[in-house]
Amino acid sequence: MIELDHTDHAILDALRSDGGMNAKQVGDVVGLSQPAAYRRIRRLEADGVITGRALIVDAAKLGYGVTVFLGVKLAARGRSAMADFERAVISIPEVQLVQQVIGVHDYRLRIVAQDLSDFERILRRRIMTLPGVGDVESNVLLSDE
Repeated sequence: MIELDHTDHAILDALRSDGGMNAKQVGDVVGLSQPAAYRRIRRLEADGVITGRALIVDAAKLGYGVTVFLGVKLAARGRSAMADFERAVISIPEVQLVQQVIGVHDYRLRIVAQDLSDFERILRRRIMTLPGVGDVESNVLLSDE
C-alpha cells in the first residue's frame, strides 16, 4: 500500500473533478508551484495510483440516447469460452464497457444505443449471437446524476 499525504489526496481530488487539468492548474488548486505539482503527479503515475486520465464522451451528443447495462451469463464454462466471448464482445462498437463479475452473471456490459429499438437490434443481432452467450438481463439507465 502506498502512503499518501494530504497534498496527494488534494491532487487526486482535483484530477477526479477535472482530469484535463495541467500541472499548473493542479498546483493552483492545491497550493503548489507548477514544478512541485508536476513532480507529485508524475510520482503518483509512477506508483500506479494514477493510471490514466479518461476521456469522457457525451454519448447523447453523438446520437446515443439510451444506455443499457446488460448482465450476461455464459452457457459454457472455461477459459476458452470466456476468451472467445471477450474477444467477440469487445469488437462491438456500441459496447462501452466489459466487466467480468462474480454473481448471477459472468459479465456486465455497458451498451449505448440510439433508442430502445436500436438496442433491441444490437441485442438480437450482435450480443445474442456471440459465442457462449446464455442468459442476459437488461437494465436501462434512467439517470446518471
